[in-house]
Amino acid sequence: MTAAKAVYLDPPAGFERIVIGEATAALPGPGEITVRIRASSLNYHDYAVVSGRRGLTQRRIPMADGAGEVTAVGAGVKAFSVGDHVVSTFFPTWHDGVPFLCDFATVPGDGVDGFAREAVTLPEACFTHAPHGYSHAEAATLTTAGVTAWRALFADGGLKPGETVLVLGTGGVSVFALQFAKAAGARVIATSSSDEKLARLHQLGADCLINYRKTAQWGETVRELTGGAGVDHVIEVGGAATLDQSMTAARVGGHIAVIGSLGNPTGPVTVTQLLRKHLRLTGLLVGSRQHQLDMVRALNATGIRPVIDRHFPLEAMADAFRYQEANQHIGKIVLDI
Repeated sequence: MTAAKAVYLDPPAGFERIVIGEATAALPGPGEITVRIRASSLNYHDYAVVSGRRGLTQRRIPMADGAGEVTAVGAGVKAFSVGDHVVSTFFPTWHDGVPFLCDFATVPGDGVDGFAREAVTLPEACFTHAPHGYSHAEAATLTTAGVTAWRALFADGGLKPGETVLVLGTGGVSVFALQFAKAAGARVIATSSSDEKLARLHQLGADCLINYRKTAQWGETVRELTGGAGVDHVIEVGGAATLDQSMTAARVGGHIAVIGSLGNPTGPVTVTQLLRKHLRLTGLLVGSRQHQLDMVRALNATGIRPVIDRHFPLEAMADAFRYQEANQHIGKIVLDI
C-alpha cells in the first residue's frame, strides 16, 4: 500500500472546502490494476459536485475523469500490462447493453471517490486503453465528454454521412460532437453567444455559424440554412431553456439528444411540436464501457485529437473551476496531476 497526493472535498462542498491531502493505493488484488493518474478534465457534473450544487454529504475525492499509466496488475488481469496508458470509465459497473443506472451512486467523484489523486487501485473494468499516441491530458477528456458525444451521435442517433448536425455552444461535448460529425461526413451547424468562439468552431470544421444572442429565434435560422427541412440531429445541452428552439431546428422525424441542462432544469416545453414533427427525443447520461471502447477504436482510426483550452495543476483545482464558471473556454479544461 502506497500513499499518494489527493484532493478532498469536504461537505457541503464549495471551492473554499477543497483540501490537499493523501490517499492510499493498495496493492492490486485479483482482477485489479494500479494506475498512476496523470490527468483529469473538468465537466459540468464535476462543477456541480465541487461547487456544492450536488449537496455532498461526506468527504469525497472529486473528478470523474482520470488518465494515466498502469504501474501494477493483479492476478488474472489479461487486458492490461504495466506501462499501458489507460483512461477511466464513467459508470464502472455498466459494461455493455441497455442502461440500467439512473443515479450517480457508482460514478467516480460523486457516489465514490474520483481521480483527483496521484494513484488508485481498481478493478480492470474501470478503465479502457487510451487511444494510440494520446497524451494523458488528451485521454483524460474522453471519459465524460467524449463518450457522451459518441453515444449521442452514433449509438443512439445512428448518424450517417451527408446528414446535418446542430451543436449548441463550445463545451466539451459540443466540440467532440462537431469533430465526430465532420469525421463521419456530416454537415455541422454550430451556435455560440460569442463571434470569437464561432470563428474557432469554423476552424474546427463547422459549416454554418449562428450567434444566438444576436438571433433569438435561432431554430428558424437553422431551418433556413437547411432549405426549410431542419437538421437530422441536435446535441441539446441547454435543457428546458433551449429545447423549444432545438425542436424548431430539427427536421420531421429528427433526433434530439438531450445531454445536459445548463440553464433552468425545468420549464415549459411545447409538446405539440414534439408530436407534430414525430421527433425522437433521447435523454442520455454518458455511456457504457463498450461505448468507450468503440469510441477509442474510432479515434485510433481517424486521428481526431481533443481540443484542450487550458491546463491547471491539481493544486489549483479551485482556479480551474472558476475559469470554467466564467464560460470563456472552448473544448476541455485539464488538471495535470
